[in-house]
Amino acid sequence: LHTPMYFFLLNLSILDLGAISTTLPKSILNSLWDMRTISYAGCAAQVFFFPFLMLGEYFLLTIMAYDRYVAICKPLHYGTLLGSRACAHMAAAAWGSGFLTALLHAANTFALPLCQGNALDQFFCEIPQILKLSCSDTYLREIGLIAVSVFVNLWCFVFIVLSYVQIFRAVLRIPTRQGRHKAFSTCLPHLAVVSLFISTAVFAYLKPPSISSPSLDLVVAVLYSVVPPALNPIIYSMRNQELKHAI
Repeated sequence: LHTPMYFFLLNLSILDLGAISTTLPKSILNSLWDMRTISYAGCAAQVFFFPFLMLGEYFLLTIMAYDRYVAICKPLHYGTLLGSRACAHMAAAAWGSGFLTALLHAANTFALPLCQGNALDQFFCEIPQILKLSCSDTYLREIGLIAVSVFVNLWCFVFIVLSYVQIFRAVLRIPTRQGRHKAFSTCLPHLAVVSLFISTAVFAYLKPPSISSPSLDLVVAVLYSVVPPALNPIIYSMRNQELKHAI
C-alpha cells in the first residue's frame, strides 16, 4: 500500500476521524446525560478544529483529483510527479492551508463581543450560529469571511472540475471498453467522495433562508458534519479491489 493514492487515503482517514471526533463525542455525551452545555474552551476548540479538519479534507480531495489526473493522463510521469517527497509536501500543504484558513475564521469569530445570550440552535459550536450572538455589526466580517471562503472553495472546485474534464477526455480516447471501465473505476471512489462532500456543504450553507428552521438546520448540520466522514471509508473500501485484497 505504499503508493501515493494510499498515502493520501491515510491522510483522508485521519482528517475524517478528527472531524467526527471534534463534534460527535460531546454531542453523544450531552444526549446520554441529558445536558445541553459546553465550556467556552470546548466551544473554541470546535470552532477551530472542525473547519481546520474539514477544509484540510477539501484541500486534500483537490490534491487527490490531481493524483487521478496524473495517473490517467500522464501515467509515464506518475512516479516523477508524485514521488514520496512531492506527496508529503502536497499533504502538508493541505493540512497547513486548512490550519491557516480555520485560524482566520476562528480569530474573526471570537474577536466579536457576544451579548445575545449563550444558547446556540445547533449540536456543536458553529461559526454562523455564534455570529448570531454578537451585539456588534457583523456585516463586514461576514462579507470578508464569505469572500475568503468563496475564493478558496471556488478555486478548489474549478481545479477538480478541470482535472476531471481532462480525465474524461483521456478515458474516452481509450480504444477498448475494458480499458475505459478500468480507468474510470479508479476515479469513481474519489468522484463519489467529492460529490458527497460538496453537495452536503453547499446545501448546508447556501440553502434559501425561506426554508431555514432550527430543526432543519440541525438535520443539515448532521448531514454535512457526520455523514461524509463516516461514508468515505465505506465508499473507498467498496469500490477499491486492491484495498479489499490488502485488508
